[in-house]
Amino acid sequence: MLRLLDIFLTFIHLIIIGFNLFGWIWPATRKMHFICVLATAASWLLLGLWFGVGYCPVTDWQWQVKAKLGEHDLPASFIKYYADKITGKNISSSFVDLITAICFAVAALLSVYVNFIKKNRK
Repeated sequence: MLRLLDIFLTFIHLIIIGFNLFGWIWPATRKMHFICVLATAASWLLLGLWFGVGYCPVTDWQWQVKAKLGEHDLPASFIKYYADKITGKNISSSFVDLITAICFAVAALLSVYVNFIKKNRK
């Protein structure tokens, strides 16, 4: 059962990451994308005040599951975990965090543009 929960949480992570990066593209999902970006930023920054900058409750839950499955010494970041897993290398946490922040910032700015700036120009 824990293995299925781990797979489910990975799936949830991938959906959130994909939607945060690309949800601004389709007019039908733009408002929801903006809300998702705000929720992600709030998690990373506001909850980050208590749990550390970049805090994600989904990662926290998944790491609890992975610990019960016997995995230990997990990185703080889901993205770092899978970048290492996919490449077979130990990629710098700082590098992964920088790329994550840049991609997120670009997607957030695009969301602001398509939801508020471009919309008001019509």
